[in-house]
Amino acid sequence: QVQLVESGGGLVQAGGSLRLSCAAAGRTFSAMAWFRQAPGKEREFVATISWSGYATRYADSVKGRFTISRDNAKNTMFLQMNSLKPEDTAVYYCAARVGPTISRALGEYDYWGQGTQVTVSS
Repeated sequence: QVQLVESGGGLVQAGGSLRLSCAAAGRTFSAMAWFRQAPGKEREFVATISWSGYATRYADSVKGRFTISRDNAKNTMFLQMNSLKPEDTAVYYCAARVGPTISRALGEYDYWGQGTQVTVSS
């Protein structure tokens, strides 16, 4: 049974940092990603990473502040979030796809975690 379990969310002041983790169980994945969904908005792409970690892509809104990484030995992906802003407040979801290439498209991901809440206060 495939499972993706996020952790590390919480409440932080603007300018602060959080590190999200996504532990995968049941299989390994070539491409993984983070998405987020704010209240009343559609789920949006945040960052994606290839198996090797050499290929990454970021949404313009988080570029330079967030860093995606992974530890394949532990089958875990991370999102280091620095210089957080109130507009980063959302539920953050881990996603994984069976296909080999990274993607920004929500519809190309086959497995999803349950989400972890990130709240940034001003």
